[in-house]
Amino acid sequence: MKKRILILAIIILLLGVAGFVFWAENSLGPMPEAEAAMQSNAEVQVTEGEWIAFQPAAGNPSTGLIIYPGGRVDPVSYAPIAQQIASQGYLVIIVPMPLNLAFLGSNRAADVMAAYPEIDHWAIAGHSLGGSMAASFSYSHPQEMDGLVLWASYPANNQDLSGQELAVSSIYASNDGLVSQSDISSSQSRLPADANYVKIEGGNHGQFGWYGEQPGDGAATISRQEQQDRTAAETLRLLESISK
Repeated sequence: MKKRILILAIIILLLGVAGFVFWAENSLGPMPEAEAAMQSNAEVQVTEGEWIAFQPAAGNPSTGLIIYPGGRVDPVSYAPIAQQIASQGYLVIIVPMPLNLAFLGSNRAADVMAAYPEIDHWAIAGHSLGGSMAASFSYSHPQEMDGLVLWASYPANNQDLSGQELAVSSIYASNDGLVSQSDISSSQSRLPADANYVKIEGGNHGQFGWYGEQPGDGAATISRQEQQDRTAAETLRLLESISK
């Protein structure tokens, strides 16, 4: 009898693990616009490998941006904003995550930085869960990271970055159905006092990427491209500041 119970427990456990893996790997996106942004052009060279690199075709950038995707979001969904930022002269790296969950690969930025020793200044950006893990990496590597950009995200309660010399921009949307403005407000004490907060009126959670509608999200009243342009502009503002 005990043997049967043990076998049944193992079967239930395996089914649970299999269900979790299926759920995690059943990612959102990418939309056709994101697939199109994976193509190199006259301004940006795109290469795929351990991560997705967007390298400006002209010049040798000294500032780089690492992007952590949102939970269960295909990393290609952030190709358009990566392409847009790289076209302004910055190296941009999108880091795929195990099972599309950034908490399973929160330290992967270290591998990226080691692979590009010519980059003098690094910033890390992340969307939603990816933003929390980007903040976690910044918290654990205070001497290595110059900037942090949170897209609809905030640091964990036990990670206080307020004392770090870190340029921070927190970009969030008024119609976000998954990350509330109170979430953003309550996290301010864990970020540097001079952090920049930008609310995108009419934006929502899903439009920080190109992966379509997200369950539980609010309805956007601005276009995805408008929200992307505003997000890219504010991210570029931070990159420019750390480059100086």
